[in-house]
Amino acid sequence: MAVIGQPTIYSIPIHRAFADALAAGVIARFDDGALGLAQGLILLPSNRARSAVQAAFVRAGGQGLLMPRLAVIGDADLDESVALALDAIDDDPLPPAIDPLHRRLLLAELIERHTPPGEPAITGAAAFQLADGLGRVIDQLHYEEVSVSALVDLDLGAFADHWRASLSRLRLLVDEWPAALARTGAIDRAARRNLLLDRVAAGWRAAPPARFVVAAGVTTAAPAIARLLRTVADMTRGMVVLPGLDQVMAADEWDALGPTRPDADDDRRPLETHPQYHLKLLLDRMGVARDEVQPWDAASPHDGPEARTPFASLLFAPADYSTQWQAAGDLSAAVAGLSGAVFADDGQEAQGIALLMREAIETPGRTAALVTPDRALAERVAAALTRWGISVDDSAGQPLSRTAPGALLLLLAELAAVFDPVALVALLGHPLVRAGGERTMWLDEVRRLDLTLREPGLLPGWDGVSARIAARAADPKARGHTVAVQMAPWWTRVSTELAAALGPFAAGPVPPADLLAALQRAAEWLAGDAVWAGPAGRMLAELFDQWALARGAGPALVDPADFPAMLGQLLGQASVRPPYGGHPRLFIWGLLEARLQRADLMILGGLDEGRWPAATQPDPWLAPGIRRLLGLAAPERQQGMAAHDFAGALGAGRIVVTRAQRSGGDPAVASRFWLRLAALAGELPEPAPGGVPLTRLAAEIDLPPGSAQPAGRPAPQPPAADRPRRISVTGVDKLARDPFAFYADRMLGLSALDPLSAAPDPRWRGTRVHKLFEDWVRGGATREAFEAELAALAADPALDGLARAFWLPRIEPALRWAAAQVWEADRKPVAVEARGERTDDGITLHGKADRIDRGPDGLAIIDYKSGGAPSAQAAADGLDNQLGLLGLLAREGAMEGIDAAPVVALEYWSLRPDRRADGAGRISNSYGPRSTLKTAEAAIDHAADTLTRLAHDYLLGDAPFAPGEGGGYGDYDQLMRRDEWFGRGEDGL
Repeated sequence: MAVIGQPTIYSIPIHRAFADALAAGVIARFDDGALGLAQGLILLPSNRARSAVQAAFVRAGGQGLLMPRLAVIGDADLDESVALALDAIDDDPLPPAIDPLHRRLLLAELIERHTPPGEPAITGAAAFQLADGLGRVIDQLHYEEVSVSALVDLDLGAFADHWRASLSRLRLLVDEWPAALARTGAIDRAARRNLLLDRVAAGWRAAPPARFVVAAGVTTAAPAIARLLRTVADMTRGMVVLPGLDQVMAADEWDALGPTRPDADDDRRPLETHPQYHLKLLLDRMGVARDEVQPWDAASPHDGPEARTPFASLLFAPADYSTQWQAAGDLSAAVAGLSGAVFADDGQEAQGIALLMREAIETPGRTAALVTPDRALAERVAAALTRWGISVDDSAGQPLSRTAPGALLLLLAELAAVFDPVALVALLGHPLVRAGGERTMWLDEVRRLDLTLREPGLLPGWDGVSARIAARAADPKARGHTVAVQMAPWWTRVSTELAAALGPFAAGPVPPADLLAALQRAAEWLAGDAVWAGPAGRMLAELFDQWALARGAGPALVDPADFPAMLGQLLGQASVRPPYGGHPRLFIWGLLEARLQRADLMILGGLDEGRWPAATQPDPWLAPGIRRLLGLAAPERQQGMAAHDFAGALGAGRIVVTRAQRSGGDPAVASRFWLRLAALAGELPEPAPGGVPLTRLAAEIDLPPGSAQPAGRPAPQPPAADRPRRISVTGVDKLARDPFAFYADRMLGLSALDPLSAAPDPRWRGTRVHKLFEDWVRGGATREAFEAELAALAADPALDGLARAFWLPRIEPALRWAAAQVWEADRKPVAVEARGERTDDGITLHGKADRIDRGPDGLAIIDYKSGGAPSAQAAADGLDNQLGLLGLLAREGAMEGIDAAPVVALEYWSLRPDRRADGAGRISNSYGPRSTLKTAEAAIDHAADTLTRLAHDYLLGDAPFAPGEGGGYGDYDQLMRRDEWFGRGEDGL
């Protein structure tokens, strides 16, 4: 083999635009005006890097340029393009790589079937989840070329018992895996990559290609890649070009990064969080000293300031060498073009970044890119840019679970596993469901269903929804009767089809393939082919096909309740990259996508700890100490890679770094990168588009223009002819307490919707208690009947676990107390839920009494309260008139079936446990010795006077319906814009 005396290795410093500098240098070296350039080969780390280098060659070479062949050898994007580097046809093809999903299913099956003695079995979704980590461990063993026997030779005397148990399970599984894999006729993808790279390297060592070969931008230090890079560097027409190798760092500082291989004479811990450690590891495995690396001599118009390279080296100096910062001197040249912004929250951060990108494209030809590992921030920025009609491509893509097809499938799985009204309405209203001409009518039915499900007390499951619709359709007096009648045929068809399709979820633990097939049937019935359309739909279809091709591999049985988590994890790990079509000069890049690429404006966003760098994810199989013993990368190495990405992005000419003080509603801590930058460079200037600080623009962009004034206190004043002439006894109290609420309710026809949930709320519980007493009294008010009603309450299927555990034991003593009051009183119930109505002076008053008793002296009006009762003072103030007005109706004979008679008692029976009565309830009146109203008769007369006054002012007159003075929360606070005027005086202050 013809080689030169020294390996040919270069490094492009971070201040140079890597792809453009690479293209310029390759063209200068190999473009002979003929086909010299086209005959070469460039090895790159990823498909994104290949795209970046292609674009750089186009920019550098102009039209008609024949580029070299580009092949990918990186971990994530290894493909058959490497095999094309061999001139000869491969007579001995390698076995195919096993499909990732098929492998995960097989590993989950192994985890289920092989349990070490004394250890608990892991089954179902838990096995599927652990299989993902097990696959990573197997890959890492392949990458680092660590033999399985190394697992057996480990001494775990210093480790905790749970790590020993984990390793014993891992040994068993790794021993069983080769046989299971061999039965598929495939091999691990990582093993195949090693074989393929070694085959290429061996072929080149035996017969070096006549064309030039450049390995550029590769930083992965796997031994197989290191051997290939060394082979390339040793060839006569080969060279390796590294990105951002620190050639400024002093030798002792380079040595302080620690050893790259176990050494008995060097017990230092490697500094794997440093951005140069993985490059040091790569050079050591190639057998190349840092001094042998030459600087790349080509430049490009997209380079940053040269001072930025030593600045980045100083910025990431190891802790023992950070004293150099004190002698750094003038850094103005290094920080020129570098600015930063700290926003109040991540929402404003996204707005500020969108403003910077919007400003950038005002200059013709200028490009801007957001670089962030935070996918949520990327999505917010893309959404914020739509304000100006700008679409931007997020090259990192989004999880399949966040796309429309993926979300539809997850909604189906969650609904099938645990029936929930919220999931049901969300599923039926999903954008893909009945997308077409039928959708408008379909959504009408979904809205009817939504309203029907909002009342609490819904029985669980599909049958509960059907029962509520049937009950309302059968009762003409029921609320929502007409809606239920209209919706019943549609719901019968929907529930029948979906319940039949999702039947396997009701059968207990079943094979996961059955659950997946059930979801497929249900999704196709709801959305047809739309669920498989587009990039996301096609990827979802591929996952289904891969699962089907696995032929039953995986956990034997899965609990349907665990399947949504299992499916969500699978969909969340699949990234969908949308087709290009966004603005040609704006980009959103993840860290992988940003490597080797550069824009005129680089915005490094999300610099909070846990976002950039991301929090270290623990390995469920190997403790960090075990990983060190095996020679595997520590989890912290990912933070070192993130630091290298940050340092590389710092080389651009114009840079803006951003962070948020609060992220996701919680306080955020500045990233370690941000803190280093602030400590070395001092306070960075804030960008000021148009001369206005960026943070101010982001905070005020959604505020109305001009000096916005808060709304004043509303006082609607409709004409008297339009005001209602009919009012209920509870409506009188609402009018007395809050006229605006009465106006919104009775005149605007607005009412608060119940939450979309089947859980019993306080109002439902109160209604249920009223029904208990109504049925009991109608049944004769006997002791036997009461016990039967109490048993029926305890068995009510609408009660959830929380109500059974806490509410029922607390309410039962009060219910028994109330029953005892009836049995022991000298008066007897004569009516329950009694209705009454009277008209006076053109105003009709109506109401319903919970119970009316007749005693020797007259009638008693009783109202049950499951909570606290109004005070007598409220009645005296004219704010509580309910019992008084019911007494007025009874006294005048306006109650159905009740003759006119004196009313001698107005009683609230509070069923809230009273500490003064040993947990029993309490009886209170609308009058009493401490009130100005001494008797029931006085309370009735006072309520009648209040009704007359309110009717004169608000129903027959033109008094404005101004909000009440109370400071509590109400249903109409947003409508009346209470937050803008409450607490201000008449002068608005």
